[in-house]
Amino acid sequence: MRYVALLLAGLLVVVGLMRVSPVEADTQTAKVVKPFSLKDSNGATWTLADQKDKKAVVVLFLGTECPINNQYLPRLAELYNEYRDKGVAFVGINSNVQDTATRVAAHVKANDIPFPVLKDVGNVVADDFGARRTPEAFLLSPTGRVLYQGRIDDQIGIGYKRKEPTERYLARAIDETLAGKSVTTPLTDAPGCIIARTIKPKETGTITFTKHVSRILQNRCQECHRAGEVGPMPLISYEDALSWQGMIEEVVSEGRMPPWGADPKHGKFANDRRLTDEEKETLLGWIKQGCPKGDDKDLPAPKEYPSGWTIGKPDVVFEMDREFTVPADAGDRGIRYQYFRVPTNFTEDRWVQAAECKPGAREVVHHIIVYVVHPDSIKKGDRPGAGVDGIGNGFLAAWAPGDMPMNLPPDHAKRIPKGSLLVFQMHYTPDGIERKDRSSVGLIFAKEPPKYEVKTRGIAQRFIMIPPNASNHEVKSRTTFNRDVILMSMLPHMHLRGKDFKYEVTFPDGRKDTLLWVPRYDFNWQSNYRLQTPLKLPAGTRIDCTAHFDNSKNNPNNPDPSKPVFWGDQTWEEMMIGFVDYAFERAPTK
Repeated sequence: MRYVALLLAGLLVVVGLMRVSPVEADTQTAKVVKPFSLKDSNGATWTLADQKDKKAVVVLFLGTECPINNQYLPRLAELYNEYRDKGVAFVGINSNVQDTATRVAAHVKANDIPFPVLKDVGNVVADDFGARRTPEAFLLSPTGRVLYQGRIDDQIGIGYKRKEPTERYLARAIDETLAGKSVTTPLTDAPGCIIARTIKPKETGTITFTKHVSRILQNRCQECHRAGEVGPMPLISYEDALSWQGMIEEVVSEGRMPPWGADPKHGKFANDRRLTDEEKETLLGWIKQGCPKGDDKDLPAPKEYPSGWTIGKPDVVFEMDREFTVPADAGDRGIRYQYFRVPTNFTEDRWVQAAECKPGAREVVHHIIVYVVHPDSIKKGDRPGAGVDGIGNGFLAAWAPGDMPMNLPPDHAKRIPKGSLLVFQMHYTPDGIERKDRSSVGLIFAKEPPKYEVKTRGIAQRFIMIPPNASNHEVKSRTTFNRDVILMSMLPHMHLRGKDFKYEVTFPDGRKDTLLWVPRYDFNWQSNYRLQTPLKLPAGTRIDCTAHFDNSKNNPNNPDPSKPVFWGDQTWEEMMIGFVDYAFERAPTK
């Protein structure tokens, strides 16, 4: 028994040593970084040796495109303002190979970064520090000894953003250092993007960018990862892919990208973004082989996208009737939904086959829903959102991260009755910088009245009461169709406590099936799951929706697990809606 105990103890020691990274080991041995001098975005030289009169130095490894990095910039400005008069120097370092000095300077200016940001050509300083991600913070003594390394706080991470941090790691380390104390937590894991280091790719390989990888990026990534779209960085050229190969490897291996929530056991979808096993093996194999470029003659023709609009040139574009200023910070209550009424001035019914909502300030627009409202339903003095029920009636088009424009098949369209108004429902989430938004919607009309009219229905449960600390609270809703319809798509909608969502169908003859199962709902990627083959539902068919909510402390998105949660517009409240798009045959026009 004693031998077994010693063996187990030895194994635990080995496992523990295996889990300590080189960075951790360096930190535990009081690593001292080498003196360095780099130029900032204005061309001035910044030198670590010049900071000897400071009580501490905060070094922040930053990039220009990483979403988590950019969300933290306002917080970093706050920390700089809090500590700059207490003898603490702040400096940023950009070590990304793709971020030129010009790009760094533009990023500093656009985001009002108050401290100098230096360009680390060839990632020499990043290598000495052992920095891996952006943003990643280092707290140094004046002599260059590493006192803290890791994340800024725990507010933002992969797949979550808390209302406020619960742990201020960097601030606490600074406070302890200024008080002459040892840092309580000298090392944490920093979330964010892997620093794109300078590497020398292999010249040849069985998998090349030009012949293999370029086609996968075209088909699976460039829809979002191109200029002006939701993807934070382009993935068009070989240089793009080479720079981001570390992040590509990580997100593909972990299944985080492309974003897709549906369980493959239920339903087949025309817009399925998942990579095939072969595509995954190709991407990961290319990186493992050293990212060879290949011969340019093997490149596919560049994929062409309509200028400005994914759906093509709209027949008409409607903008919000006025510009809206989104404040840098909306306080504890946030910004209530804003509504903007826009008259169409249509003198006859119009049939819309394609529609695309375009955010004016993508950084702060969480979602757009455009409703069709007849003016007779609005009385003088009504609130701006009058005529909008919020659960599907009059739903024309929408935009949210992860969703794509409405593009209906031939002979299908949505109707806008003559004289109708378009009402923009806008949900804004401040990002620390005051921004101005004037979003729009582009419409393409059917060439003639369609055979099938398409509508959207929200299968909602408004009577929600999620108890405090409940980790798996169930909420159900249902609807029954009183006519023959064709189900086209499903879009589950919840807020920050949303955990999973299921659609089930019961036919009039008693047959049942699961239409869609989203086991890990993600508020940040709200997808409309479009059926590969639309499903005929006879009159009397019922659709049941079942959702679960996590109101516990284990949900990092949860604003406050100690309070009950009810239905409401704001993200700290909740919704439970199973949107469906369906079509039905129109009566012949007389």
